[in-house]
Amino acid sequence: MISFRENAEAPDAAQYAKALVAASDNVFAETGWLADNLGLEHRPQQEAMAQAVIRNFVSDRPLLFEAGTGVGKSMAYLVPGIMRAVIARRPFLVSTHTIALQQQLLNSDIPLVRMLFQKTPELADYRNFKATLLVGRGNYLCGYRLSRAIATKSDLFGGPQVEDLQRIAEWSTLTKEGLRDELSPAPDSEVWEWVNADSSSCNKKNCTPETCFYRRALKARQESHLVVMNHSLLFSLIAAGLAPGNSAGVLYPEDYLVLDEAHTVPGIATDHYGLGISSYGVDRALKLLYNPSRKKGKGLLAKVGSTQDHRAVTEALAASEGFFNDLRSRLLRRQDIVRLHEEDWAVPVLHRPLGRVVDRLGILRTNVKDDHLKDELGDHRRRLHEMLTGLQHALELKHREHHVYWLELAGRKKSIVQIRSAPLDVAEALRKTLFDRGTSVLMTSATLASGGDMSPFARRAGAEGEDFAVESSPFDFENNLDIFIAEDAPQPTRGQGQLDRKFMTENIAACAHSMAGGVLALFTSYADLKAVGDQLAPLLHRSDRQLLMQGQGMSRAELKERFMEDGNAVLLGTESFWTGFDAPGPALTQVIITRLPFDVPTHPVLEARSEWIQQRGGNPFAEMTLPDAIMRFRQGVGRLLRKKTDHGRLVILDSRILHKEYGRYFLGALPKRDYKRYTRQTRDQLLGIA
Repeated sequence: MISFRENAEAPDAAQYAKALVAASDNVFAETGWLADNLGLEHRPQQEAMAQAVIRNFVSDRPLLFEAGTGVGKSMAYLVPGIMRAVIARRPFLVSTHTIALQQQLLNSDIPLVRMLFQKTPELADYRNFKATLLVGRGNYLCGYRLSRAIATKSDLFGGPQVEDLQRIAEWSTLTKEGLRDELSPAPDSEVWEWVNADSSSCNKKNCTPETCFYRRALKARQESHLVVMNHSLLFSLIAAGLAPGNSAGVLYPEDYLVLDEAHTVPGIATDHYGLGISSYGVDRALKLLYNPSRKKGKGLLAKVGSTQDHRAVTEALAASEGFFNDLRSRLLRRQDIVRLHEEDWAVPVLHRPLGRVVDRLGILRTNVKDDHLKDELGDHRRRLHEMLTGLQHALELKHREHHVYWLELAGRKKSIVQIRSAPLDVAEALRKTLFDRGTSVLMTSATLASGGDMSPFARRAGAEGEDFAVESSPFDFENNLDIFIAEDAPQPTRGQGQLDRKFMTENIAACAHSMAGGVLALFTSYADLKAVGDQLAPLLHRSDRQLLMQGQGMSRAELKERFMEDGNAVLLGTESFWTGFDAPGPALTQVIITRLPFDVPTHPVLEARSEWIQQRGGNPFAEMTLPDAIMRFRQGVGRLLRKKTDHGRLVILDSRILHKEYGRYFLGALPKRDYKRYTRQTRDQLLGIA
């Protein structure tokens, strides 16, 4: 088959492109193959999206496409994307934000595409396409490293860890994918560190697809037409320099990319283009080398290292503990996040001890003859050197004109001290790594535009000037959605927290009692969620409704499973529940937005970006705060109706949407114009409470 790019001058190239466009158009037409051969309902919005996608694919142009809930965007890009991958022999990458969408693609949408190809004679050439999921190499078990860990287990591990290593060894003979998530309970993190594929020793010399799960996955990726991954991995690989040099493509030569759930891309890119050093990370990296707290000492240097090496690591551990404890007591005593404004905000007591360990590892690596040990020592030296360099940059506030630096307490118990940085603007980096790569990149989501305007997102995503389109949801919001707004809700004011939370509690309880089906209440603050949950629990207990709350020990996946199984529960969630939470059917009949989702303006990144926008003569609220809030608001609203047959009620407990000038933008973002106002006096009657 002919590659369009490699044969751009060949007469058949244009013919193939024309044939692809025609075939894709025939799939999605009103009486097309999707409707005739699979019996699926024709969606004009899906057809319009597929037409735009295939034309941008074959012309290698980027495209921003907002596709409302129910458009069927996955099929609209998978069908033309896979056909092009097969005929042009070019890698097709699809990146998502959530595991849920990955599972939908792999378990539902991609099999549906294959069925379409199998049932359509005209598409028979595409039916044997290959698709694979790619995750970070640290998630895969490496057979070679496992064998080495078993051989040196007495040097690396204590008693319980040796048992866990044996459990991993037994599991390795049964698993098909060798992915950490398949092992239950999860393996000890330190043991997994020594057996996963994220190491230089996991290489072509030591590993084959028959002995190493990562090499097997890599082979599958190389043989696949379609590769599915997540945004975090995508930007990790980009940051690691995986882009194909002067060749066109984002990750691999001649590839082309779809970024689904693209509204999250600027935020994820911000995390990956910044700095992150933590007390936990430094401590763990050093203890993998030598852990003096273990009997006889454990770690890579327990046997290969000298007393001098052990002392160097021990001194670095003590220096790290002192350094991060000082930051906690001096700068983080009263607040969890502190922005750093002036350089030399800490005494560099960790530099010399950490640098000594880096030097010792370099000497050891030169002297050892075992290639495996050379690779392992080299990896550890590189990681510690990166930490040392990052720490120096942070102390100097290097590139402060383009980056913001801050300290933060992290972890469930706020016991981890993090040193963080982030670029003020990721647009230039995204433009360089995505849109200037000479290939087609599709960004799509149900929420990209703000009031129909794509320019705020395009600016943030580095996609100014690129093609864009919007297709609204085909759902019947006029008849299937009721919207209620509490016009007497107390506006968020300092000192009014208790009043706000009491109002939220009363209204959530009223909504729960007013109709059957599950309730999802979305919060902008965990403190509000926790306080409301405590007040709400006895009210719901009397009506035999289960209360589920984020932050109470269950993962989001577990909360969703319980919510769906119950069918009548009340679920309280914060940021991660505003987007990607998919509960179709009667299990979710009400979504309650407790407050308009404005970001906290005091966070260092937002504060610094506001200053940066002001210095350029712009308006931070209009350019950043409001568009971001509207996008998140639209995501929250979109949690309610997930299928064409769904019916539901949206309740907004923030009266600013009615009384503030900017409220009209949120009202304009609602999927229908008609809504009902209510007060404490009219609430029960309007909501239908007996």
